[in-house]
Amino acid sequence: MATKQRPFHLVVFGASGFTGQFVTEEVAREQMDPEGSSRLAWAVAGRCREKLQRVLERAAEKLGRPTLPTEVGIIICDISNPASLDEMAKQATIVLNCVGPYRFYGEPVVKACVENGTSCIDISGEPHFLELMYWKYHEKAAEKGVYIIGSSGFDSIPADMGVIYTSSKINGTLTAVESFLTINSGPEVQYAAYVTVGGFASVMKLMFAGLFFLLFVKFGIGRQLLIKFPWLFSFGYFSKQGPTQKQLDGTSFTMTFFGQGYSHSTPTENNKPNIRVCTQVKGPEAGYIATPIAMVQAAMTLLNDASNLPTVGGVFTPGAAFCRTKLIDRLNKRGIEFSVISSSEV
Repeated sequence: MATKQRPFHLVVFGASGFTGQFVTEEVAREQMDPEGSSRLAWAVAGRCREKLQRVLERAAEKLGRPTLPTEVGIIICDISNPASLDEMAKQATIVLNCVGPYRFYGEPVVKACVENGTSCIDISGEPHFLELMYWKYHEKAAEKGVYIIGSSGFDSIPADMGVIYTSSKINGTLTAVESFLTINSGPEVQYAAYVTVGGFASVMKLMFAGLFFLLFVKFGIGRQLLIKFPWLFSFGYFSKQGPTQKQLDGTSFTMTFFGQGYSHSTPTENNKPNIRVCTQVKGPEAGYIATPIAMVQAAMTLLNDASNLPTVGGVFTPGAAFCRTKLIDRLNKRGIEFSVISSSEV
């Protein structure tokens, strides 16, 4: 609930960045949902008021909401100014942190949120940063009763929630998943990820690109060239301008999960799994459409499904934070679809 002390449910920090603009649009879209939170109070935050205002104006034009720029708060703060981060955190229930790379810029935001009793969600896919935040801030966050949830974009939410969804379809409960997430005794969940590559020619292209990249990053001039001319050295795949709307509209993702286990959460007599399940998670373009959807729905779950979150705060992965919530239902309604492809007894 927004209060005089915390006037905003959500604050999008880094809203004028490339990803932040998409997150801003997604929060505005969530506010428009007839089944959503029309009273959602939110703000955008960053260094430049004019840029933040332009982001809101573009979102208003795209969504057909001319009054949007006057309905959303603007907070001026800078990652290099801890006092301004504190002021931002004090005004929010949840901060959506879109300022990366998180290895360099993420910790000041986490620190400000923990110290000021504010939950924080980011879209980092950086394992070192995520582990460091756990070791440095988990106990402090638990004491404050706030939730710091990392990697809440395409990097982890479809994968984490896909494992939970698949496991629940094997034995109908979350027992095995909770064991996996909390490192308790009980049936273990073993998980491995794979990426498919389309044939021998694709493998050779991938190896060549990897060697080419490795050669360049070994030398200072090579790194400078990669940063300055990403389009040239990635053969058109990457650019500083980001993808076009046409490219976004023509892209999608699919994750397929193959699971096997025990129908009643306990091993069979011969100790072999007796259930096999194939599930799928699919959705729109991963980086700038699915990621904002996942991030915003994670935030809405924090706001509206508190009774099913871990009983105390802390630093969590999405799976650990949301395994008992209705996040999967929320994602299904927003176009990130979870489905069972096949299920059979062995």
